[in-house]
Parts: sequence; structure tokens; C-alpha cells
Amino acid sequence: MHGTIMGDAALDVSGVGHRFGRREALRDVSLAVPRGRFVALLGPNGAGKTTLFSVVTRLYNNRSGEIHVFGRDLRQAPSEALAELGVVFQSRTLDPDLTLRQNLSYHASLHGLRGRAVKARIAELLGRVGLAERIDEKVRNLSGGQARRVEIARALIHDPRLLLLDEATVGLDLASRASILSIVRDLVRTQGLSVLWATHIFDEVEPDDLVYVLHRGEIVAQGAARDIGGETSLQQAFRALTDASEAPEAV
Repeated sequence: MHGTIMGDAALDVSGVGHRFGRREALRDVSLAVPRGRFVALLGPNGAGKTTLFSVVTRLYNNRSGEIHVFGRDLRQAPSEALAELGVVFQSRTLDPDLTLRQNLSYHASLHGLRGRAVKARIAELLGRVGLAERIDEKVRNLSGGQARRVEIARALIHDPRLLLLDEATVGLDLASRASILSIVRDLVRTQGLSVLWATHIFDEVEPDDLVYVLHRGEIVAQGAARDIGGETSLQQAFRALTDASEAPEAV
């Protein structure tokens, strides 16, 4: 599957490896996010999901392999490639003492965006995530789910075509998780956004989603979720693939 879509992929990761000293965190990882698709990267905590995101966003340099974003080589044209990316990391990164508007304005300025167009863009994005009326409130007054929605709006401020989300629903209640997932899937459906969604929660994956299962730094399965599960559930298939004593949550 990887070979058939890599030429037209929003994100193409080919043979990527990464080490922390002697520990091999990623081993020959290859995956592709087709344009306009929601792709799930499924794996337990410690599988290497965050390390992979850090490599794709250039927080770490990959020791081997190649990464292309809409055909742009991440090593040869990093600025152009990264301009296509919006990222929501697992750790919370909003300034709690700034308002929603100020947080988004600051992020826009990092991309060289200013003026009336940015003000309109901020209002539009906060409206899209259901927080337009909270625009001048401080982030510290928001719930965890609301803050996550602001982070999604912030990731979209420069109009990227590819959105990476690393455990975006971690620590949230069921209603907040469902809201975040609904917003992201709607962006794929209505805006044609390409999404790589890293999670350890099976219920966030739909049967038709393209899924990559990451375990101990390696891709151990890929395909439509329904095909990976086969005659069993995706959760049972994961246990068989990884021989894990604890599979990811099914909440």
C-alpha cells in the first residue's frame, strides 16, 4: 500500500530510524498519509509515536530514511515542508495567562502573519471550534477539552494542508474526546485536510480509516482498520500483533 500512494501523499515517511544513545526508538518506519484522508497511528504508550512526530516536525533529525511533505524533502527544503504542517503535541503548550486571541496572534506572528486578515482568521477558527465567544478570556479559564480546541485552531492559523495530532484527547472525558475528534474529522470532510492522528484508544478509529500500528518503534501492521481486525476486533488483532500484555484502551 505504501508504494502505491507515496507519490501523491500529503506525508511520506520512508525507512526512518532514530536512536537515543544505544536505544533504537524508531526502526525503518515507513508510512504515508494520502491527501485528504484521516490516518490513525495506533500504538501503546512508549511505542514511538511522539518520537516519530518529533522527527517529522524537525525537533529531532532522523538518522536514516527520508520524509516528504507534499513532495517536499524535509531535509532539503525544511521551511517549505514545515509550512504545510499544523501540529498539536501531546503536552499542553498554550500560555494560560494570555487570552485565546493573544495565544493565536502570537502564533500567527511566528509565521509572519499580521494585520486585519489575521484577526479575521482567528475569529473564524475559534468559531469553527465553538469558542468564538471566549476569544478574550484567558486560557486558564478553559476546561481541558476547550484548551485542546484552541490548540487545534492555533495549529490551523497559517492554513496548513496537513495536521498532526499526538494523543490529542489524552486526559479528556468522553464528551470532550468526541468533540475534538468530530472537529478534526469535519476538517477532513469539509476542508480536504490531511490528518495523522496518533492514539492509543481504539474507539477513536473507524472501520474505514487507514491505520498504521506502531509497536516498539516498528510498523507491525497497516491497512484499513476493518482489515487489520479481520474476523476479530481491532483490539484483539493488536494483542496478537504485538503480543502485548496490555493493549491500548478501548473506552
